[in-house]
Amino acid sequence: MAPKREQRYTILVADDSEMNRCILRSMLEDSYDLIEAEDGLQALAILQQQEQKISLVLLDIVMPNMDGFGVLSAMNQYNWIDSVPVIMISAESTHAFIERAYDMGVTDYISRPFDMMVVQRRVINTIMLYAKQRRLAAMVNEQIYKKEKVNNLMISILSHIVEFRNEESGLHVMHIQTMTEILLKSLMRKTDKYGLDRETINLISNASTLHDVGKICIPSEILNKPGRFTDEEFAIMKQHSQMGADMMKGVPFQDEPLVKYAYEICRWHHERYDGRGYPDRLSGEDIPISAQVVALADVYDALTSVRVYKPAHSHEKALSMILNGECGAFQPLLLECLVESSEAIQREMAVDTVARSDQRATENTVAEIMQYEDLSAADRTLCVLEQERTIHRFFYAVSDQILFEYTVDPPVLTLSPTGARRLGLEETTVDPYHNKQAGAIINLDQITELAQMLQDTTPEEPMVEFDCDMRLDGQLQCGHIISRSMWSSEEPPQYIGVIGKVTVHREKEENK
Repeated sequence: MAPKREQRYTILVADDSEMNRCILRSMLEDSYDLIEAEDGLQALAILQQQEQKISLVLLDIVMPNMDGFGVLSAMNQYNWIDSVPVIMISAESTHAFIERAYDMGVTDYISRPFDMMVVQRRVINTIMLYAKQRRLAAMVNEQIYKKEKVNNLMISILSHIVEFRNEESGLHVMHIQTMTEILLKSLMRKTDKYGLDRETINLISNASTLHDVGKICIPSEILNKPGRFTDEEFAIMKQHSQMGADMMKGVPFQDEPLVKYAYEICRWHHERYDGRGYPDRLSGEDIPISAQVVALADVYDALTSVRVYKPAHSHEKALSMILNGECGAFQPLLLECLVESSEAIQREMAVDTVARSDQRATENTVAEIMQYEDLSAADRTLCVLEQERTIHRFFYAVSDQILFEYTVDPPVLTLSPTGARRLGLEETTVDPYHNKQAGAIINLDQITELAQMLQDTTPEEPMVEFDCDMRLDGQLQCGHIISRSMWSSEEPPQYIGVIGKVTVHREKEENK
């Protein structure tokens, strides 16, 4: 079976000169799909429609309607420059032009007249670097997302453990978390008094799931009593806040903010703003804001949920009862947040719990990634990769052996100078499976067999040795390939390419 055709990368060529576009087309069309634009406005229109498809922009400076700097300005405005690399190709070689281009985010700058080898090398180097960067970014994103998914899974398990003894569905804990998050975000928009930010809101929301953990210690006959509590039963029931706080005191990592918020919420989520709550009869701002918000969320969900002792009230009825003071006193600013977030609360409480949990994981992933924006991670990644490649190319250059590297994404075969000379190929070949010169070196059936052997390896056993006939120094000889498959660090590992060397069986060479 023939090898699967690898992806062809797409390059946008923006140049008002038909001759220049024709020259670039002749250099690149065998290996890439090209899209051409005659001026800056056309280039922007194409980027607007196909930004996800384009792997590289080759951009002229002097063009009608909109010049290259106008294109770069728009790419920066729409953040396209972060994902689509730009190589500026122009006859303008003054220092001011070049410095301005780099300041606006171009990856490289090539002066006309064109040098075919320079253009091809810089194109493939840029595409490879950005492809590796995207792959690394995807791996980081996936790990962060998995972390958030695990967090939400543990919260879901916890909710069922706590609520199991309460003979409830487990939705209460998830509802408290959702409503706490909504109220805190509204409060953050209103005031900076509490130092709320995305990370703090996430911590308090997660800690809110532990608010009733002390109920594990309350006898089930009291927890699930269908009627009103006696004074003695209510006194026992109220102990759950103290018991939950004692549990938090006993866990490790007391310096962690999550533990601090969990303690505050467990102990004081039944305190009231007027001092009539329990267990410590705190009032006003003596009650930590984490506990104040969870207290309000807890009352709302209790009112709108079915309990063994009552039916569920409507959203409107619950708001009316809270605002009228029928459920205890709450901070006026929080009541404003409740009213202003009324629609969002009603909408979010109706969302399927699993779907909401998955949505929260996605949102937190995006936020966590965005907080590293100022660290220029992309620049550091490119720098590290460039250093890695420089070292790699140095050893290739000084070697007198036939060394090779093949990457799956992008599909590129790289040879040492000795290897390129003896095989009669360029040092860098894009999509070698479909390159006529590369296809003449080794029989396609043997390449397919070797490729399958490599894909059948594992990270623990990556080595493959393979004998085949190949054309070396213009003659058919018996070659011996020693290779090592390369695997990604993600779980499960993915096959990403191969490195190796080729030797010649001496007896076969002598017979020839």
